[in-house]
Amino acid sequence: MSSTEINETIDGYTPREIAVNDLGDKSLDDAFAESMVQVEDGQLVSGTVVKVDREEALLDIGFKSEGVIPRRELSIRNDVSVDELVSVGDQIEALVIQKEDKEGRLILSKKRAQYEKAWGDIQKVKDNDGMVKGLVIEVVKGGLIVDIGLRGFLPASLVELRRVRDLQPYMGMEIEAKIIELDRNRNNVVLSRRSWLEETQKEQREEFLDLLKPGERRNGVISSVVNFGAFVDLGGMDGLIHVSELSWKHVSHPSDVVTIGDEVEIEVLEVDLDRERISLSLKATQQDPWQEFADSHRVGELVYGRVTKLVPFGSFVQVGDNIEGLVHISEMSEHHVDLPEQVVTPGEELWVKIIDVDLDKRRISLSVKQAAEGGVVAEEYQEHFGEQNYDTEGNYIGPAVELDPEAAAELEEAWSAYEVSEQERLTAETESESELDAE
Repeated sequence: MSSTEINETIDGYTPREIAVNDLGDKSLDDAFAESMVQVEDGQLVSGTVVKVDREEALLDIGFKSEGVIPRRELSIRNDVSVDELVSVGDQIEALVIQKEDKEGRLILSKKRAQYEKAWGDIQKVKDNDGMVKGLVIEVVKGGLIVDIGLRGFLPASLVELRRVRDLQPYMGMEIEAKIIELDRNRNNVVLSRRSWLEETQKEQREEFLDLLKPGERRNGVISSVVNFGAFVDLGGMDGLIHVSELSWKHVSHPSDVVTIGDEVEIEVLEVDLDRERISLSLKATQQDPWQEFADSHRVGELVYGRVTKLVPFGSFVQVGDNIEGLVHISEMSEHHVDLPEQVVTPGEELWVKIIDVDLDKRRISLSVKQAAEGGVVAEEYQEHFGEQNYDTEGNYIGPAVELDPEAAAELEEAWSAYEVSEQERLTAETESESELDAE
């Protein structure tokens, strides 16, 4: 190539443009800053987890430096390690807590981002009367803490259909519940699993009640003991044994008869479909002591008893297990008696003769006067006496005992007076118990 050609080539050469200067009047530092994501305190950001260690996780959100999520800001749970909550490569959302701390780091919170999102979601669930699902993460005084994106409080009384005493077994359990209270200003969320159970089990309860019939006997477990009775878990619902149906004996408190966890056989007394209440009886499955006494004793027999109470018209004598009979004042002695204490005293043990048994009214009329005349001893006491009052087969052959009309009338009047006084006593006890329950 001649020098002329080279010169022409050089003279006609236009250098190739390597880069376009599009910064204008901006400095390189300003341009670099503009290329970064802009963040402010309280801003919601998203990014990729790039590092995880014991105390924190680093999140790349496109900022000039990775954001730091301290362990306490990863979850509302306090007992979980960082690597259980996030892993490298996870795409997560976080809330900017501090754009630059004293060390120049961007501080983020995954927990608070979830918290903000959860409030919106939970409000929608509550508005639609829906359910939430979450893991039980703490057992606290009075209930459970459930992770539903934020800390939901589930009171102990609302965990099951009946109150649960030991909440520890629920730790780590995933449960469903209804939101019954939501107050963002107070950061308060109250849940009810019982409401969820009631809704989901409504059809099962209706079917259970339809199949349950009065007079039927079932097996169950005592689930709760209260002042007025005991509740029995029948395997589908709870039924109540009122204190009056716990025993044929007088019961001071239901805990004297049953304890939580006892397996019992009960008889169904009543099924209230409208109120979904089941009334049960424990004593109906037991031998009626009055019937047992009537079956094993006859009028005219002598029995041994203890004076339990004196009344103006006579005295009461216990002649069996929780069985008391009345000795009318006219049957206390051959002589005229003005007051029963002239003849007997409370706690005294003596022989009395059975002169009347009314099983329907649960009345036994006794006589000290006729017992003094002698007679046939009841079977349980026969081994202590001779055989002269029985035939070769052991049948009673003593004289029949009949009350004259005047004596029968006196006994009826005495029993009526006693029943009135007993009714007044029971009414007073019931009112007293109601006052205690109200307190």
